[in-house]
This record gives sequence, structure tokens and C-alpha cells, in this order.
Amino acid sequence: MEKLNSAIGSKIRSLREMKNIPMEEMAQKSGLSTQYLSVIEENVQVPTIGELIKIVRVLGVRVGTVLDDFSNDGPVISRAREMQDNPVMRGKENTGAQMSYYSLSSQKQDRHMETYIVNLHMSEEKQLSSHEGEEFMYVLEGEVEVRYGKDVYVLSKGDTIYYDSIVPHLVLPRTAGGAKLLAVVYIPV
Repeated sequence: MEKLNSAIGSKIRSLREMKNIPMEEMAQKSGLSTQYLSVIEENVQVPTIGELIKIVRVLGVRVGTVLDDFSNDGPVISRAREMQDNPVMRGKENTGAQMSYYSLSSQKQDRHMETYIVNLHMSEEKQLSSHEGEEFMYVLEGEVEVRYGKDVYVLSKGDTIYYDSIVPHLVLPRTAGGAKLLAVVYIPV
């Protein structure tokens, strides 16, 4: 698990250096501080999905370029037994939930969507986030609260939501044991 988290920061640094993007330019274009970007690149902190999207936009690559270890031209099958203890990203979203992302498509080459099983658990902070693209979520277990702009939606098992992620949003579990989602994120390149 830690190896995957470490790989994210290293790949970001490698891509930034390969593209000759100074840290200050990366900070300015992503809206993240140089200090925070350094912490990410030093593998001390894993970026949230929203932060990662901002970073890859500056780098001009897909999210998968940073997260993937494999590529495949054909169909990709994700086996449930392989996902149990192997999240691609785990970290405290500054949005108010502890999240673990299990990629369902990391081996698919040149994809335009990122697909995840997301386990949500409460944390302390509750900040809305926004990034380019669209998101679709299907509640697999528990109950979820989605704050979207000024509106609040409560979703139960089997409910879905599809929204433009440029609008500030927040996804929180409402059940004590957390919640589990199928999430599909589209990020234009």
C-alpha cells in the first residue's frame, strides 16, 4: 500500500521535471502551494483526487498516467479478490471523509474515464472541492450525503448521482460504518 502511495509523488516529480515545469509554475497553475506540492513529491502526503486532477491538468497527462503501473489495449477485468487490500490511493480528503480508492480500470490503456470502488469513512474537515470533469456515483452500501453547490442530496443503497465536478461538491458517509460507492470520473485532457 505505501509503495503505491510513494509511487504517486515520484511519478508527479518525474513528469514535472521531464516537462521542465518549475515548481512555482506548477503551484500557480494548479492552485496548490509549492510547499504542499513538495510534500506530495517527497511522498509524505498523497494528494486527494481533486488535487491530483489539478496536478495532471498542469502536466498535460491523464490521472491514470500517475496511478497506473500497467497498460492494456484489450478489455480489463477487475477481480473482487484482488481489490480487497490493494487501493491505488488512500488518504484523507480535505472534504471530510477518509477515502480508499480501488481502481477498476488501471490496466486499461488510453482510457477517458477513471473507475473506482470508494470506501468512505468520516473525518474531521468538511471542505467542498471542485475540478474539471464529470462524476457518476452509485451507492453500493450505506447512505451518502452529497453537497453540490448549495444543494444537499441524500443517497441510499442503489441510488446514483451524476454531476459536473467543476461545481464545488462534497461526498460524506451518513452511516456510522461508512459507505461504499462505485465512482466513475471523467476528466477532459
